[in-house]
Amino acid sequence: MRRADRLFQIVQHLRGGRLTTARQLSERLEVSERTIYRDIVDLIGAGVPIDGEAGIGYLMREGFDLPPMMFSKEEIVALVAGARLIRAWGGTDMAKAAQEALVKIETVLPPSARDHGRQVQIHAFAPPQINDDYRKRLDDLERAVELRTRLSFDYEDAAGDATSRTVRPLGLWYWGRVWTLVGWCELRNDFRMFRLDRISAMKPDGKFTHEPGKTLTDFYRQMELEGRTRPT
Repeated sequence: MRRADRLFQIVQHLRGGRLTTARQLSERLEVSERTIYRDIVDLIGAGVPIDGEAGIGYLMREGFDLPPMMFSKEEIVALVAGARLIRAWGGTDMAKAAQEALVKIETVLPPSARDHGRQVQIHAFAPPQINDDYRKRLDDLERAVELRTRLSFDYEDAAGDATSRTVRPLGLWYWGRVWTLVGWCELRNDFRMFRLDRISAMKPDGKFTHEPGKTLTDFYRQMELEGRTRPT
């Protein structure tokens, strides 16, 4: 959880006016009590009316509310269009999250900005190949990247040659028509990009840890040196 999100959650937990201890907050947010103490100090310094002390607990005085979220018209267009694109082209979980994000964005915007968001005429529609299996594969890949889970799968390249690969997934790229997986291929002992529509029989194959020369940063550096931009 990002620090900004954690601070927001602390305010939400204290909003009820009941005494809440640092231990309770640390358990809910899955961080240490020391982290909670630092966050409380920072919130108080920022003007949030929190009363209490370490070892006793904290509560927030009534009447405090977070300021409304303000975006420029251009930012609203970008947020709405981006969420609609992911809703159409993303995985099942991504699409649901994008829809929920659209609802939340509309909820927190002031009336004038809310009307502007509703008037954004940028839309996206999923083509036939973005079916349930494709969406699930995309979700599984995104989760593997996040959890650093090595993957084994069958792959057919542009020439139609089929191979079995074991890959350390590092990131997902969207090219406008297809998604690709960026990863360290243990068969080729090098970085490779794999089109999702050519991956089949995918399964997890244990955890991995990042090693020097095999990270996404190293991949970007290699791309700059070689000028390589296309998936295999």
